Amino acid sequence: MTKQVTAIDPQSLIQFAAAAYQDLGMPFDDALLAADSLVQADLWGHQSHGLLRLAWYCARLRSGAMRAVTKTEVMVDAGAICVLEGHDGVGQVIAKQAVDESCRRAKAHGVGIVSVRNSNHFGTCMYFSRMGAAQGCITMIMSNAGPNIAPWGGRQKKIGTNPWSIAVPGGKYGSVVMDMANSGVARGKIYLAQKRREAIPEGWAIDKEGRPTTDPAAAIEGFILPMAGHKGYVLGVMIDILSGVLSGSSFLDQVHGPYDPVNKSGAGHLFISMNVQAFQPLELFEKTIEAYVHSLKDVPLAAGHDQIYYPGEMENLANIKNRQEGLILPMDTLESLKELAAQANLIKALPTELQDE
Repeated sequence: MTKQVTAIDPQSLIQFAAAAYQDLGMPFDDALLAADSLVQADLWGHQSHGLLRLAWYCARLRSGAMRAVTKTEVMVDAGAICVLEGHDGVGQVIAKQAVDESCRRAKAHGVGIVSVRNSNHFGTCMYFSRMGAAQGCITMIMSNAGPNIAPWGGRQKKIGTNPWSIAVPGGKYGSVVMDMANSGVARGKIYLAQKRREAIPEGWAIDKEGRPTTDPAAAIEGFILPMAGHKGYVLGVMIDILSGVLSGSSFLDQVHGPYDPVNKSGAGHLFISMNVQAFQPLELFEKTIEAYVHSLKDVPLAAGHDQIYYPGEMENLANIKNRQEGLILPMDTLESLKELAAQANLIKALPTELQDE
């Protein structure tokens, strides 16, 4: 079992991550947003997209692959449609601008579509799709990513573990949220297993020779398997086309992920927001969603299950628990934070629990 330390206050982790970003030239508000997105992923229970990635993002900032000061540019302004040039800025900052812009256009036109080119990895999609839902819009987000999956039947990485998310205003439930990749598992979960020195389940990946593997190192060198076989392959292709080709950004193996410290990403995204109020009164919609969720949960339980969860509920519950009790992170993640602090002379910015070790 992985050795772990005392739970850490999430706010102190946000402050440290923001300080690390600021040290590399990121403006305060942008640094805080990027830091919060990482810690929020940990709070939701998705450590594969949390502070595990901070050192990777910082390496990209140091090399210049990702620019610390984000300066976006509107390339197409056509009513409901906008094309946004990211100029290799910080993915989270670009994503926040894109979701706000898509909602603004949705309020004006019923639907708002923002296509983004030359961006960077922005963390977990639901961090931003939930923002759209909070503004009364059904929001869909998708992005391409660095290649990890071979075309169905092939043995060369071409397609990313391309994520997409849909968030729906949920009344008293906040949001009903889907967030998933076209692969059976996000690549970050394999990196997390490697850091924890744990085997991965069968069916997640194959090695470079095409043989099934439970070794995360062999999986990273090899190929992540698409979800549902050829269906996940097709889904990944379509997300890549809508995110990369449509925006005029990079696609297929031209894209570089956050694990690459030196190459510009070229990631493309697509944000689509639909103003619920254009379809029906928002209050009526949210009351209907509340009834929908109640009906979902009001079924007999299958063996081995203690309740029915609506999409996004597990993250909501984990968020409440982790904010109350603090975050417990893998030792390797904590070691990477301490190494980062030492490099940047930010030891005093570390959470006190890490300073006293």
